[in-house]
Amino acid sequence: MTSHASQAYNTVALYNAKGGTGKTTVGINVAGALNQRGHDVLFVDLDPQGNATEGLGLVEAYDAQPPNLFDVVTDSEMRDAANEIVQEHQEFDVLPSNVDMLNAERELIIADYEGEDVLPNLSHALVALDRDYDYVLIDSPPFFGEVSDSALFAAQNVLVPALTESTSQRAVELLLDQIERLEQTRDIYIREVGAVANRVESTNEAERMQEWIQQAFPDIPVFNVRKRVALQRAYGAGVSIFEHDESSDMSKVFLDIADSLDEQFQEATHV
Repeated sequence: MTSHASQAYNTVALYNAKGGTGKTTVGINVAGALNQRGHDVLFVDLDPQGNATEGLGLVEAYDAQPPNLFDVVTDSEMRDAANEIVQEHQEFDVLPSNVDMLNAERELIIADYEGEDVLPNLSHALVALDRDYDYVLIDSPPFFGEVSDSALFAAQNVLVPALTESTSQRAVELLLDQIERLEQTRDIYIREVGAVANRVESTNEAERMQEWIQQAFPDIPVFNVRKRVALQRAYGAGVSIFEHDESSDMSKVFLDIADSLDEQFQEATHV
C-alpha cells in the first residue's frame, strides 16, 4: 500500500458527494487557519463549478484559456503545467478550477475505457510543483466519479464536512463505501483525518446528527462548526475568517482543525 510519508506534501482532500455541505467554506477556513499557524498552503479547486476559485477573486483564472487545470488532470503530458497556473492569494496559493473542468469527468471516463491510466495525473502534478508547500488542500467536486477519485488518490487523507441534517447520513455512508472501493481497486490506504459537522444549529435534529457523525467516525476528531453569518461574509469578501474584518467564535474551531492536522501528520512521519 502507498504510505502517507511518500506523499510530496501533507495533502488533504475535502470530500462529500452531497452538495451544499459548505465544503468549500470549510476548506478555505482550514487553509486560512493553517496559514495562521505559519504554514505555506496550496488550495486546489478541483470542483468544476469553481466556487472556491471565483469566491477567492480569481474569476479570470476560471475563464482562462489552456493550459489550465483541465489539461493537468486529463493529459499525462501536461502535468508540469500546474506550475504555470498557480495563483497567489493573500493567505495561500491557489490552483484554480476552470470552466473546461466541466468536461473533465467525461474525458477521464473515456481515457479509462481506452486503458489509459490518468487517475494519478493530479498526484504527479503536485509532486512536480516548483514550490514546496507544507499543506495541499483539495476541494473535491460534490459528486462521485473519476475527478473526485483523482482527489482522493492524490491526497490519501480526507476531511469530511457534513451537515447536521438527516439527509447527510446516507451521503456519509456512500462516501465511506466509495473510499473503501478506491482503496481496494488501487491498493492504497485513505486515512480519514477528521469530520466537520457544519452549519450546526440549535435543533433536535442537529443534536441527533452530531451524535450520529461522532458514531460514524469514532476514531477521528469531529469538529462542530456552528452556523455563523460572519463565515459567509468572509467568503463573500474572498478571504477566510482570519483575514476578514469581522471576527467569529468559529475561528477557534478552524485553528483546532489545523492543530489536529499538524499533530496527525507529525505522528505519521514517525511511523
